[in-house]
Amino acid sequence: MFWHKGFLFGETMIITVNGKCEKVENVLNLAQLISSKGLCVNDLVVEHNKKIVPKHKLQEVPLCENDTIEIVSFVGGG
Repeated sequence: MFWHKGFLFGETMIITVNGKCEKVENVLNLAQLISSKGLCVNDLVVEHNKKIVPKHKLQEVPLCENDTIEIVSFVGGG
């Protein structure tokens, strides 16, 4: 484990994503979490601890132990 810019790398933390507990490692912010799931940020709305996060701020929001994340995608159809 090592520190970089105030974050601890190599540490595992538990967060809740869409109602399910997940163990994540080396995921520092919301943008990295979304990327690690293979999702495209353009198609999503992301909520972090009950606050919607604008797409341009996803890299600025650090993840912490016990955070709650909701990721919603919109699907078109008829």
